Amino acid sequence: MWKEALSCFLYLGGLLQQLIDPCIHPELLPVKTVDRQQYLGKWYFKAAVSHTEADIQQFRVLDNSLFTMEEMANDTLKLTGHMRIGDACIKQTWTYHLQSERDDLVLQGRPQRRNLLWSGKWANCQDCIVFQEIEPPLNETGSVDSLHRHMLYARHSDVKDELVTAFLKNAACHNMRANVRPPQEKEFCA
Repeated sequence: MWKEALSCFLYLGGLLQQLIDPCIHPELLPVKTVDRQQYLGKWYFKAAVSHTEADIQQFRVLDNSLFTMEEMANDTLKLTGHMRIGDACIKQTWTYHLQSERDDLVLQGRPQRRNLLWSGKWANCQDCIVFQEIEPPLNETGSVDSLHRHMLYARHSDVKDELVTAFLKNAACHNMRANVRPPQEKEFCA
């Protein structure tokens, strides 16, 4: 009888928690403890979300993007992006440093930017990852981050629409309603 009462109590507690906070929360992947090897290789950009349109505006011109993450020496990761804009292919490289006292990646040249990795479970996608970029307010009196966006990346270019939709829905539940999805109508650049 005690087990049945406890089970019922836990079930009701779970329902109450869903009523109070119905949003699914992403799972942080602290870079100092995560197995980096599983995140190396190719990633396809699938969507970006933010509280403001300005944070994701630059993604609107993209038809598609393919990124490659490589591990360099001395706790350094290199991200190379191949982005298709119209008929042009643009290549860009970012260097990230891992520091033992931090849970985020440090972008070379932008140490004030926080770069966090989140599990793809937020999009119901085991082969996905969510990358978050946050920059502090532009001045000391500001209360709103000057940049705050989440980007969904997948291992495959042909991810099911419902996975991207789940990501957008969960982000909207956290008041991130500005979003963009690249159309992927042209060939990927290499």
